[in-house]
Amino acid sequence: MDLNLKDKIIIISGGAKGIGEGIVKVLATEGAIPVIIGRNEEDNLKTVAAVTATGGKAFQIVAELSEPLVCEQAIKKVVEKFNKIDGLVNNAGVNDSVGLESGNYEKFIASLHKNLVHYYLLAHYALPELKKSKGAIVNITSKTADTGQGNTSAYAASNGGRNALTREWAVELLKYGIRVNAVVVAECFTPLYQKWIETLPNPQQKLKEIEAKIPLENRMTTAAEIANAVAFLLSSRSSHTTGQLVYVDGGYVHLDRALANA
Repeated sequence: MDLNLKDKIIIISGGAKGIGEGIVKVLATEGAIPVIIGRNEEDNLKTVAAVTATGGKAFQIVAELSEPLVCEQAIKKVVEKFNKIDGLVNNAGVNDSVGLESGNYEKFIASLHKNLVHYYLLAHYALPELKKSKGAIVNITSKTADTGQGNTSAYAASNGGRNALTREWAVELLKYGIRVNAVVVAECFTPLYQKWIETLPNPQQKLKEIEAKIPLENRMTTAAEIANAVAFLLSSRSSHTTGQLVYVDGGYVHLDRALANA
């Protein structure tokens, strides 16, 4: 299916690694021009090089998105370079374990800036161009807003905010023909996930225990599977889909866990 994404300028925050990298590569394969916004230039350039090596196009901007002014400057750089924005994927963030008992005000607010505030700011500053293009926004969110996880109050709150903003923006932007959806991630194997699992005793055993609880095929979701859903939601093929939280998780959140062992 042609997703009609050729030459579309699509911003992906945190697009250099993990899920973001998967999204960048899928969009480039579809002929779009993904623009990575991320804090580490070396990582950004590595992903851009991987895209161009396979015949695609990509661009990168170095930005620390926890700083509000930098968010505005990053969007300005995209517009200066391409004179348009066709889509925005809010993806950057980190599960930083700021809990209720273990955290404090300063850490909680800092985590909101790392995980939620820049979602708002990038969308706010990109909006004038998205109105012109009747573009689309996709927010990447996490199961933690639905299930909780323990010792991650700020990250869970951020994802609850991401979900709420998805529906709020879908309503506010109806009049501009801008669609807003979210892809909810549960257990997706990324470098960050691997780093976390390796901090646990018997990491391979723990990974197998987690996979056993994922109903569909008892395996982790891949970054490419998340990316495929994102590409569809950005495309004109999903022209009447807005305000949706799409769970790409092998049934992890909503299906009976007993099914995994059936």
